Formats: sequence, structure tokens, C-alpha cells
Amino acid sequence: MLGLITGGSGSGKSEYAEQMVLKLQKTPRLYIATMVPFDEECHERIRRHRAMRKEKGFDTLECYRGLKSAEVSGYGTVLLECMSNLTANELYQEGGAGERCVEEILEGVRKIRAQCEHLLIVTNEVFSDGIEYDRETRRYQRYLAEINRRIAARADLVVEVVYSIPLIHKNSICPTGVPEGFYGTE
Repeated sequence: MLGLITGGSGSGKSEYAEQMVLKLQKTPRLYIATMVPFDEECHERIRRHRAMRKEKGFDTLECYRGLKSAEVSGYGTVLLECMSNLTANELYQEGGAGERCVEEILEGVRKIRAQCEHLLIVTNEVFSDGIEYDRETRRYQRYLAEINRRIAARADLVVEVVYSIPLIHKNSICPTGVPEGFYGTE
């Protein structure tokens, strides 16, 4: 299964995605983290999150760019968080794909998906705040939107989380309804 979970900042999408992985019960579990730690506060947050995920049975792989090189064979379920960080990393970091970030990331998603039974991807909804951004930010948004659209087109499940409430936009795994337990984090 390929799942895409989206939502705004603080929407509950990450918690929902982790709970969804746990309910799939396909182990071992891998968490691919894409946030580049840029200060001590980030390093501390990463340490806390690693410990919390370890308690839930996740291994963690830090992958800031070059997703297509990630080796995940042997993992039943992979949770990639988050696409917005990965896109920024590929677009702006030295050694990143730059203008080729969309194809680079999508190739990585295809390779990861081929190596595991379930891949869930968390992404941010950064398009509806009504703010007029500068040209460079709009370019980033265009690339992220293209990546999100193309993953959603291939996905079996697309969920938007709003105020911790999952809204199912696409569900090919269970066409007669939402899979049991996927309504929330109960």
C-alpha cells in the first residue's frame, strides 16, 4: 500500500500517520526522517523523537536528500516524514538535485515503494494560507505541489488531517469504506 497523509502545521498528521503504521501491524518498521538538524534544539528534538519511535518499534534512518539511495529492504512498513523537508533539502542544499528535485524525489519514492509492503508519506499542506509569497517560495510550492499530486495519483490512500480529524480523499484499499481503525488515533 502507498499512502499519502497531508495536513497543515499542527494538524495531527504525524500522529495519525504513526498510528496508522502501528495498525498495519507489518513489521519491522522504519521511519525515514528528512529534517536537517540546524541547531542544538533540533538535535534535542530528534533525540526525543527517536526515543519515542523506538518504543513503538521503529528503526530510524536520517535521509536529508538522495532518497533513491536509501536501502529499506527487509522493512514491512516505511514511514517517510516529511516530503516538504525533503523537497526543500533537494532544492536548496548543496549536493541536492536543484531543479531536478521533483524527478529525483519521485524516483526515490518508487525505489522505496518497491522494497517494502507499505509506504506512508507525510507531507504539508502549504498552499491555502492566502499569503502572496516571493518568487523563490512560490517555486518551492510548485515543486512540492507537483510531487504531492503525482504521489496522490499513485497512492492507494490519501488522507488529509484537519484538527486531528482524518478526511479520506482516496481509498483504493477498501473501496466500500475506510479500513477499520483508520478514522483516528482512538
